[in-house]
Amino acid sequence: MADKKILTNPELKRYHRQMLLDGWGREGQERLKKSTVFIAGAGGLGSPAAIYLAAAGVGRIRICDYDTLEISNLNRQILHTHTRIGKYKALSAKMTLRRINPHVEVDAFDKKIDEESIAELAGDSSVIVDCMDNFPTRYVLNKFCVEKKIALVHASIWGFEGRVTTIRIPYTACLHCIFPESPPVGVFPVVGATPGIIGCIQATEVLKCLLGMEGNLYNQLLVFDGKSMDFKKLRVKNDPECTVCSDYRK
Repeated sequence: MADKKILTNPELKRYHRQMLLDGWGREGQERLKKSTVFIAGAGGLGSPAAIYLAAAGVGRIRICDYDTLEISNLNRQILHTHTRIGKYKALSAKMTLRRINPHVEVDAFDKKIDEESIAELAGDSSVIVDCMDNFPTRYVLNKFCVEKKIALVHASIWGFEGRVTTIRIPYTACLHCIFPESPPVGVFPVVGATPGIIGCIQATEVLKCLLGMEGNLYNQLLVFDGKSMDFKKLRVKNDPECTVCSDYRK
């Protein structure tokens, strides 16, 4: 395998426009190429997040989704096509991402994420992207990131609304601090553009984490309302008695 520190001429051309940014440059692009990101979920949020991280040149993407593709997914899950109905979403995602950027390595896992499997699935990832649709699994991701002290970029959607925050212990509240109880489980409405917007914001947060840039959504919950086209930031605080993260702040 080629040395990941070296960018090929095609890669230098592909990433030229983003490398013009202050704080990015060739050094930053090489850092991205050496990075590994774990994306939990290949659905509405995972689709745009994965696409834009692959397009940006993150060297290895590990993506996990246990579900198979259904026709009702296609209004928002743009990693997939109608020709892949019945296929595992993770494998479909790998097909799409490799076509978008052949310079990126993609590991696909059609496994359930739980406390027993998370370490193997996440591997040596330095950032985890929470693109799930249920809080029990989100709490597993949160606990793992708290224990490893790695960044977790969390997002959720409902209809026209989306929320994003970046969690990094010991600097921020953890997910359990922000949402101590899991909301009711059920089928929720969603407009495809909403996870498109929110997933892109997640990708932006991941890139800033990997490049060491400032401005992440630390201790802030970004709330987007697509009906009114309003963005607002809510301050969040860690719970000093949190059963998940309090011991990791000492």
